[in-house]
Amino acid sequence: MKPIYILANNLILLLFLSTPALAEESTMDASLKKQAKRSVDYGLHFLREHQADNGSWSNSVGITGLALRAFLESPRHYIEADGPFITKPIAFILSHIKKNGAISESLQNVNYNTAVAITALKATKNQAYEKIIHNAQKFLAGLQLDEDKDYEPDHKYYGGIGYGGDERPDLSNQYIAIEALKSTDFDPDDPVWNKALVFISRSQNNSESNDQAWAKNDGGFTYMPGYSPNGETNSYGGMTHAGLISLLFAGIDNSDSRVQAAYQWIKNNYTLESNPGATNSQGLFYYYNAFAKSMLAYGDIEITDSNGVPHNWRNDLTKKLLQIQDKQGFWVNSNGRWWESDKNLVTSWSVIALNQVVR
Repeated sequence: MKPIYILANNLILLLFLSTPALAEESTMDASLKKQAKRSVDYGLHFLREHQADNGSWSNSVGITGLALRAFLESPRHYIEADGPFITKPIAFILSHIKKNGAISESLQNVNYNTAVAITALKATKNQAYEKIIHNAQKFLAGLQLDEDKDYEPDHKYYGGIGYGGDERPDLSNQYIAIEALKSTDFDPDDPVWNKALVFISRSQNNSESNDQAWAKNDGGFTYMPGYSPNGETNSYGGMTHAGLISLLFAGIDNSDSRVQAAYQWIKNNYTLESNPGATNSQGLFYYYNAFAKSMLAYGDIEITDSNGVPHNWRNDLTKKLLQIQDKQGFWVNSNGRWWESDKNLVTSWSVIALNQVVR
């Protein structure tokens, strides 16, 4: 009996040791995963070749923060010790810190710039930036429209965050701020999260949870309460994935009706050929970036669309980004609306998306 007992134990041990590896490989095709990592290298090489002397990309704190994040979160796990292509963009970001905690080269896009800057600084894992991050967190939270700014809970903009100073919040800025606060370990008990959920819910076409009269019932998200750039109050892909991320990062779990409604919209409109609901490829790479983040956060390996067809989202997104990557390593949108004519921006977004895929 002893040899059989030993053999059985060995088989159990072998199964135990091999299971994590098998589970990891099952998340996506192994060959595609290798190609995705190679594609990331090509994209990062393009960014290195197009980095300005001052360490920035496009002389923008926001785009520099995104490019820096792309390097730091890549499969090669670049760090500051790797050289000036990492330390110089950090110095560029730090040179634009304001007294109020914001990090931006201008008053425009100050929420977006600050948010992506601290997300990148956090990714360095360097404790030296903790005070800077803390001050920037306070700045971002301070942009939220609430009672302190004379916005009562029944106002459609309550709980929202906009570009910074324009007093007109939108879900895109909200999601970027929420992601930054989440990634930098902002206090999960702070009131900012529940207030944000009020605005997020009012941006969803889900009358069960949205108290605004305009709300439809397809479960998708609009750019802001009562408005979408693609006409009326129609849901579209980029904002629906941004809305899903925002819900999840604000502490709502997968069983919540708002999350399930958004996920159903995604299943009903599953595609990587376009930004569904948008026109003429507008915001296509924003969509790819938000798609990767939301699907990773939701946790399913496969999405079964409304026709009953299962899709491995990692495989699908990798194939699409490989198909449209230029031989020089960059990505760009022929429809340049929302800055998507900037190769540095779009390449950074695409690399970050692939970094999510291969995690």
